[in-house]
This record gives sequence, C-alpha cells and structure tokens, in this order.
Amino acid sequence: MEIFVQQLINGLTLGSIYGLIAIGYTMVFGIIGMVNFAHGDVFMLSAFIALIFFLILTTWLGISSIALALLIVLVIAMALTSLWGWAIERIAYRPLRGSFRLAPLISAIGVSIFLSNFVQVSQGARNKPTPPMVGDVIVLFQGASGYNVALSYKQIIIMVTTAVLLTIFWYIVQKTSLGRAQRACEQDRKMAALLGINVDQTISLTFVIGAALAAVAGTMYLLYYGVVSFNDGFVPGVKAFTAAVLGGIGSLPGAVLGGLIIGLIETFWSAYFTIEYKDVAAFSILAIVLIFMPSGILGRPEVEKV
Repeated sequence: MEIFVQQLINGLTLGSIYGLIAIGYTMVFGIIGMVNFAHGDVFMLSAFIALIFFLILTTWLGISSIALALLIVLVIAMALTSLWGWAIERIAYRPLRGSFRLAPLISAIGVSIFLSNFVQVSQGARNKPTPPMVGDVIVLFQGASGYNVALSYKQIIIMVTTAVLLTIFWYIVQKTSLGRAQRACEQDRKMAALLGINVDQTISLTFVIGAALAAVAGTMYLLYYGVVSFNDGFVPGVKAFTAAVLGGIGSLPGAVLGGLIIGLIETFWSAYFTIEYKDVAAFSILAIVLIFMPSGILGRPEVEKV
C-alpha cells in the first residue's frame, strides 16, 4: 500500500509535466490542424533557458532565496520561449499555411532538428546538472515495513502550478475575446476573417501561449529532475502529444487528463513490472482507448463539412 501511494504521487507529478506540454500541442492543432512537432524541442530549449538564468541569479548575482530565483527564472523563461514560439510560427509555419498539407509538417520536423542541434552546439552534448533547488519533503505516513510515503515540496509546486495554469487558460479560451477568436478560427478561418477577426494574430498568440506553457513545463522538469540534455525534447514531446491525443485533441482538460494517465501508467508499470517496457505500456493503452473512443476521452467527434 505504501509503494502504491508513493507511485501515485510520482505519477501525478510526471503526468502534470506531460499535461503542460500537451496543452501546447492541443491548442495549436485545434486552430490550424497541424501537429507542431517542434513543440517538444521548444520545451527542451526552455529548460536550458531556465538552467542558465537560475545559475546566473544564484551564482553570479548571489540571490539566496530559491523561491525568488525560481519566480524570476519562470518569468524570464516564459518571455524568451514565447519569443521563440512567435518566431517559429512567423518564419517556419505562416508562409506554408496555404501550401499542401505535408509542408508545415516537414517544416516542423526541420525546426525540431534545428533546435536540438542548436542547443547541442551551443551548450554541449553532456547532461547539464543544476544544484538542488527544493529538497524538503513531507512524510505523509510510515508503513508497517518502515517505508516512508513522502511528498516533496517540488512535487507540490508542480501539481499546483499545473492545476492553476489549466484553470487560467481554460478561462481564457472559454470566456475572453481571444478565446472566442481562437474557437472561431478553429471552426472556419475564412469565415472568422470575414467577421473581422485577425486570424494571423490569433494563431501567433496561440503559438506564444503554447510556448509559454512549454517554458513552465521546462522549468518544472528542471526543478524535478535537476538535469537537462539537448535530446530531452523528443521523448517528452512524443509522450505529451500522445497525452493530447489520448485526452482528446482540442480539449485543454483532456490534454492534462491524458498527461496524468500517461504519467501514472509509466510510473506504476516501472514500479510493479519492468522499466524497459513502460513506454510500450503507455502507447498500448493509447491504442486500446482510440479503438473504442476515436476522438479521445474528452474529445469531440469531428463533423465533416459539406
């Protein structure tokens, strides 16, 4: 029982990180119908930005408050990564929007390779560790075997951050003028433009929001694992996209729900079976769910226009 509760906490933490990345996938796909395969590498880039500025603040500038340093790092990472997201959309995707369907996909793969190689050349191929940021834990209870079930402060930060951001961006999409413009572009971009909506600006802002969420996920990833590498964008990116599809592409709560499910499957499979096949288990569950629920758990069936 103690191991089960501990793995449940670990799985929810990992799933929260996947969910934050998955929101970026589902927002972009919902509006322009394109899988932004560079999103995972944007997440990796944001983790490096967070690492660099955390070391600058704590080592060079001598900021001793970890909470203050993390808050500043989070703001800087969101700002710089949002700029990258805007530039990627403006340079790599917008010129190809009216082209054949595979052109933006090929461009996305090219951007992904560029970002990965750029970080590898500029930061090196070795893993980049960071000093422990938050090390305190709360012991919830002790089992009969002497095993302590613990909840760390960094796990609390990650889960609370995910819940707060999901609430904020759900409100933005459902209740604000930007959200109405996004939903109008999702249904019909040409008609939205005829009604006075700036489609290009709406899509650019969607990429900016997705990149900002990737920056939060990258900072939380660095906080949780304490190490980052140039190739850390591919696998989390694929799993986050899997989470978005599992939860229902186009649904923000579905993206986070899918991330939590993927995180729990990985964690429990690693604890009770073999860690080598945890990815196989996650993708097998995805295949089974899509057989019976093709639109995902919370997704809406696609309506063909005639």
